Amino acid sequence: MVDDIKWDERGLVPVVVQDTKSKDVLMVAYMNKEALELTFQTGKAHYYSRSRKKLWLKGETSGHTQEVKSLYLDCDNDTLLIMVDQKVAACHTGFWSCFYRAWKDGWQIVGKKIFDDREVYGGKR
Repeated sequence: MVDDIKWDERGLVPVVVQDTKSKDVLMVAYMNKEALELTFQTGKAHYYSRSRKKLWLKGETSGHTQEVKSLYLDCDNDTLLIMVDQKVAACHTGFWSCFYRAWKDGWQIVGKKIFDDREVYGGKR
């Protein structure tokens, strides 16, 4: 199964994450083979952080986990789409989705803030 995926030169594949109920696109992240295998084993979304260069379980600090319901591979075999049940919110800034800004003569906040990121993460971001 993992061999069907076209991994990039760093061994990563982009992942589009969509909420099962609302159909909102929540975020885009990256997985390596280990993150994908952990996702299958646990049913919880795991990703690879390009900046920290390590695996992470979505929600490991906040508790805002993603339960994976289904997984799709695109026609070029180089992008995944995962459908999840999102707990609380996806964005570390406190919004439901990482796509909470829209262009309207400048970037405007159109999403609803769900939680105070300073309370959840303190100064760690």
